[in-house]
Amino acid sequence: MKPTQRLHALGQSLWLDNITRTLLTSGTLKRYIEELSVTGLTSNPTIFDHAIKNSTAYDAPIRQRFQHGESVEALFLDLALEDITQAADLFRPTYDRTNGVDGWVSLEVSPLLAHDTAQTVAAAKSLFTSAGRPNVFIKIPGTTEGLPAIEESIFAGIPVNVTLLFSREQYLAAAEAFLRGIERRIDAGLNPYVASVASIFISRWDAAVTGKVPASLRNTLGIAIGKRIYQAYRSLLSSERWQRTYNFGARPQRLLWASTGTKDPSASDILYIKALAAPFTVNTIPEATLSAFADHGDLGITLAAGGDGEDVLHEFAKSGVDVDALAAQLQDEGATSFVKSWNDLMDMIASKRAELQKAAG
Repeated sequence: MKPTQRLHALGQSLWLDNITRTLLTSGTLKRYIEELSVTGLTSNPTIFDHAIKNSTAYDAPIRQRFQHGESVEALFLDLALEDITQAADLFRPTYDRTNGVDGWVSLEVSPLLAHDTAQTVAAAKSLFTSAGRPNVFIKIPGTTEGLPAIEESIFAGIPVNVTLLFSREQYLAAAEAFLRGIERRIDAGLNPYVASVASIFISRWDAAVTGKVPASLRNTLGIAIGKRIYQAYRSLLSSERWQRTYNFGARPQRLLWASTGTKDPSASDILYIKALAAPFTVNTIPEATLSAFADHGDLGITLAAGGDGEDVLHEFAKSGVDVDALAAQLQDEGATSFVKSWNDLMDMIASKRAELQKAAG
């Protein structure tokens, strides 16, 4: 059994954190599904920026659309939806086979709307409707401003991938927003099955403290945080409040490990895959990490429901790391980075459109 098959057999979904038109049209994604047990996909503005900038695959549709006078954002969303729906169709058999537990693809709302709940919900509804596929997650950041939009989107029946979560407290706030949306659907007599995942960013923790803590603590903070959050996740799943919603037909929001490509070149390239293996979770990984795990992946002890990362976190506290303050900093930096990536993406598409228009005479 291949390493990726073993991970899948354990009960963890393996998703690809990448999308390009070539990945879709070349049959590579189809091969990942068939040969490497990949059961879902995530995207973000940075991924689309690299995909469009570094390929000619999007030139023809950009050239066709600039004649229609579309805004740059509308042009991007058209391109993104074409890729996302094609990927969703590839994963549809997985979605159907697992009764909607797996087989998802994710598309992000504009981060420029982060401070406007109503516009975020409207954008989420528009994207989900435009995709026209049941297995498309709309990504909404789990920031303080994003939480009301998450609740409202879930209440509206829109599947949500809550992104930019770093700490247990941020995760619990996102889980609460999801649950409120589900409970409101139950109270309104609506079907309470609306899927969601909560995406926990891992490697950025270790990158943030590199060179600031003893060598013995190197590359251990992200995993310790993951263990703390996994313990909270397991507690929520078994709580009376959550179990009440299951009895009405709801399904729990799943935990997703994000940012699990190893940043430290001296560390194992499958560090976070091996450490965060656990049933009823998702790990979304870059292509390089997927290839590495398929080549030489091995699994150790799966995550314990009780968690065992507190001793490590205590050592970080002794070394002067304020985990709560750092979590807030990482989320703020992540939100700022998302806005920058979005603006860079819009600028790049505008530039490419101008170049193609000029070349066309």
